[in-house]
Amino acid sequence: MRRILLASFLLFGFIAYSQTTVQGKVVDENGEPVPGANVVLVGKAEGTTTDFDGNFEFNTSENPPFQLRISNIGYADATVSITSSNQTVNVTLSEASTMLDEIVISASRTPERIFESPVSVERFGIRDIQNTTAESFYGGLQNLKGVDINTNSLTFQSINTRGFATFANTRFLQLVDGMDNTAPGLNFVLGNLVGMNELDVQSVEILPGASSALYGAGAFNGILFMRSKNPFDFQGISAYVKTGLTSQEAAGDNNYYDFGIRAAHAFSDKFAIKTSFSYMTGEDWHAVSTVDVNNPSADRTDPAYNGLNVYGDEVGTLLNFDAAAGLPSGTVGSAFVTRTGYHERDLANYNAESVKADWALHYRPFGDDLEFIYNGRIGRGTTIYQGANRYSVAGFKMQQHKLEVRNDNFFIRGYIVSENSGDAYDTRFAAINVNRRWKSDTQWFTEYAQTFIGAKLGVGTGVQATDEQAHAAARAAADTGRLIPGTPEFERAFNAVISDGDLTTGAKFIDNTKFRHVNGNYNLAHLIDDWADIQIGGSFREYELNSQGTIFTDIDGPITYNEYGGYAQLQKKFADERVKLTVSGRYDKNEFFDGFVSPRAGLSVTLGENRNHNIRASVQQGFRNPTTQDLFIGLDAGVAILVGSAPANLDRDVRTFDVSPQGQAITGSPTVQVVGRAAYENAFSAASVLAGNPTAVNTPLVQPEEITAYELGYRAQVGKFTIDASGYYNSYSNFISQTQVLVPFYGEAGDGGLSLLALQNGDTQVYQVYTNSSEEITSYGGTLGIDTKIAGFDLGVNYTYTKLEDAKQLRARGIRTNFNSPEHKVKASFGKTDLFKNFGFGVNYRWSDSFFWEASFADGDVPAYTVLDAQINYSVPSIKSVFKAGGSNILGEEYFQAVGSGLIGSIYYISWTINP
Repeated sequence: MRRILLASFLLFGFIAYSQTTVQGKVVDENGEPVPGANVVLVGKAEGTTTDFDGNFEFNTSENPPFQLRISNIGYADATVSITSSNQTVNVTLSEASTMLDEIVISASRTPERIFESPVSVERFGIRDIQNTTAESFYGGLQNLKGVDINTNSLTFQSINTRGFATFANTRFLQLVDGMDNTAPGLNFVLGNLVGMNELDVQSVEILPGASSALYGAGAFNGILFMRSKNPFDFQGISAYVKTGLTSQEAAGDNNYYDFGIRAAHAFSDKFAIKTSFSYMTGEDWHAVSTVDVNNPSADRTDPAYNGLNVYGDEVGTLLNFDAAAGLPSGTVGSAFVTRTGYHERDLANYNAESVKADWALHYRPFGDDLEFIYNGRIGRGTTIYQGANRYSVAGFKMQQHKLEVRNDNFFIRGYIVSENSGDAYDTRFAAINVNRRWKSDTQWFTEYAQTFIGAKLGVGTGVQATDEQAHAAARAAADTGRLIPGTPEFERAFNAVISDGDLTTGAKFIDNTKFRHVNGNYNLAHLIDDWADIQIGGSFREYELNSQGTIFTDIDGPITYNEYGGYAQLQKKFADERVKLTVSGRYDKNEFFDGFVSPRAGLSVTLGENRNHNIRASVQQGFRNPTTQDLFIGLDAGVAILVGSAPANLDRDVRTFDVSPQGQAITGSPTVQVVGRAAYENAFSAASVLAGNPTAVNTPLVQPEEITAYELGYRAQVGKFTIDASGYYNSYSNFISQTQVLVPFYGEAGDGGLSLLALQNGDTQVYQVYTNSSEEITSYGGTLGIDTKIAGFDLGVNYTYTKLEDAKQLRARGIRTNFNSPEHKVKASFGKTDLFKNFGFGVNYRWSDSFFWEASFADGDVPAYTVLDAQINYSVPSIKSVFKAGGSNILGEEYFQAVGSGLIGSIYYISWTINP
């Protein structure tokens, strides 16, 4: 990678330099600075923003005369004429509602107004961060239209757009200063757990749709872009401190602390540095549901009880008491019995924590004409992650290191992202193996059966017990001496289990996976006299999987593979710049799959005498490569063994299983070895076996998932009202899915002989395999947002509709889409930044419809909920400080967004922010 970067730096060293410099300051009608205002060259895709003091510096190759347009949310546009280089201007913005004039970069990889963007885009800038009602800027993103945030933990919030997401959202991409923030081994983003300090955030942009044409395989269902502040433009020391409490019925009231600091300094016009640090800690949301997963109407006296947030009780077996006692069938009977489990609160670490640090060196050898950047980020967090099981992620670490060179016309960057799972462990396997360290399954079930039989026959008492009495006596006898949470004996066993990475005896989660990435982009517009905006670019990525055989089949060493791609885009304005055409195309190739072409075409038309109406339409194709786990996982998750379907993976997973006494007569051995390939080539459909009609299946290996996305949109500025509406239709093919199969220990599935005996004797193993659905899956929806300013008050309301076609029918056919999105959502905001001098307030309201949650941990209904957040703030300009008091979910109505997660309570906080 170093050689690639060096060659790239030399290649782009000839880039032409800017010829015209304009400096200025932007203030409001009271003379107060306007930070984050957009400064744009009229008629061109060039611009900058003002710093916290309202100052800006704009460099361009355009020769005067020309005009600059200055805009910001809540203000009317202002235009100034530039007649000479090195001109200094002072601009005053008057009050208005001009949200659509904000500048975004993500939609086309070039600066453009939201008003003219070819696709839907949401922006969250410095002003929004300062006024958010949520306890963090990241939490404030859930107030944007079309954006969902699923709260998995106090420190782990998963962003989603347009459906299809669990907490492991592999269809959504997050870029931090151009670096993919995905955890390499987990294949999804852990929210802002190891992300960006809010003091260093300049803007957040969200594209709520497919964007593979420009961003490749990961940009399938949405992208979030976070851009940090450049130390040349934002200097000085800033800091914040927040404190308050979290309140939840299950956890009580607990202290909440958050602290951050940022320092930046330009030593000259050539060299600048910055660094930031933040620390947050609090009590996580406790998950305490004891509802029986398999029989919600059952209570804990049921011998087959399997509680939602109770673990270890998944281990069960059918006990034939008559056969065990040598009695005639029907004398005592049989029952399915599970071991006694432990509550999650006795197993999980609920001390939520996030520690983030980053630093950057910026070097401009020729002024603004060329900039070299080194950026390093490291984060450490403790959280709860809900996947197939609930994981206590303690001390998880992720690092990013980037080298980049750029100017107004190009960038090329190379970076590495690595993760370290720290002391993470699986709470379910922690409970299972604590039980087994105390007493083996065989011994426990034997004692249970003996006691049950004796109680039913009245042995020793002469009184025959009822089934309920016999089961209670049997469990009490089998549990005699059981390890009790809080005792030294339990703690010794528990600590030994969570330090052991073998899930047959332990629960530790080991992962040190990384990926290396290089990408670049060049805008050719300046070479063709700005006739059109033409961009070319490409990327290369190499994965290195390293879980020491605990997650992936890398027992003999790390597994590596790669993918690459290239793209081009043309944008051209016609008809007095009222019509804008965008055409893009990208080719990507993964080592295991054929190449894929992702085209995109968009057209936007500006209408009205005042150019205040815009209609847009776009169509694009996209794709998603199978994840590292889809390809190379080899994990016993308890309910099934997960085996990835990369061709090189099929023979890497080799496991030994015990054979029943009946099966030993066939195999001639007490054990058999099963290779992962059998799950794809010699297995029965699990669903068919449950239905009593065993059917042999050959499961095709997983292929990339594809999408065709259509979108129509309308944006307008009508008086004081800003309107933004869009509708979309998505068609998915080769939808990546998982299915469960049963592998017989002998015979060939479908042979009508030995394999059926294997089923009869219980000589089978459940596997989960990765493949594609043959069905075409479609979803559609839309958003409508209206924002205005009335009597100085900011008022906004938006509505989102999201629909998966034939959702119930898909579930009935066993197709699991994990759509997990409410059909209807309504959000509203109300506030005023200057209710009176230096005092402002804000209120956010959210209502979410009920929906069905589908995920590997558990399925079920999520009831509708209503949330109200609010804040008041007071500015003290003399000390450059803002004091804020606020709360999230101040109504105190606890709710959940996923079956199995903890109820979300309230967060109340006060904060003090100092910004130079």
